[in-house]
Amino acid sequence: MSTIDHTLRGLLLSGLGLLPLLAAPGATMAQPRPPAATQETMEVGDEPGRVSTEEVSITEGPYARQMVLFRSSEAPGTVVIHSAERFLYVVQGNGRALRYGIGVGREGFTWSGQVTVSRKAEWPDWRPPPEMLQRQPYLPRFMAGGPGNPMGARALYLGSTVFRIHGTNQPETIGEAISSGCFRLANGDIADLYERVPLGTKVIIRHKATL
Repeated sequence: MSTIDHTLRGLLLSGLGLLPLLAAPGATMAQPRPPAATQETMEVGDEPGRVSTEEVSITEGPYARQMVLFRSSEAPGTVVIHSAERFLYVVQGNGRALRYGIGVGREGFTWSGQVTVSRKAEWPDWRPPPEMLQRQPYLPRFMAGGPGNPMGARALYLGSTVFRIHGTNQPETIGEAISSGCFRLANGDIADLYERVPLGTKVIIRHKATL
């Protein structure tokens, strides 16, 4: 038998030896567990390390910070979020509220409820949870707070949940449904909100306005 014949015979035998592994009845490929939506703290599309050109506020268009008419029975100082409209309101009383444009959770990551501000942080650190690292192993395990951090300039932590109201190093995403359940503001706007909202503030999250 020629050398070529020996080589072909070896390849065929090797292939046959693998067939039981590839085609064993009932054999299935192990699938990673999908990450739980409530465990994500980083947002889809965020870029760790990206630095915004400046600490911007939204100054033009519908998402600019502005005083608006707002009918509410909530006490002044209450934060009300209408995620479908991409707005966050701080109730001022007398039928008015200070309104900020926000980015909200993408489809499947929206939620509603009532919580309080349980913690505040300036330039918060970011630690992606294990579920996110499993899905995106290239992410850093820890990122210190700073201009390149996806959490932005400030964060308001919402009750005992993993969600927060925070800044962003991508101000162009304000008005978009891109997050994993958090609410984002441009860094200049979250810095302004941070000074107005003390610990214990009631935060009401609604999908849309109610009459």
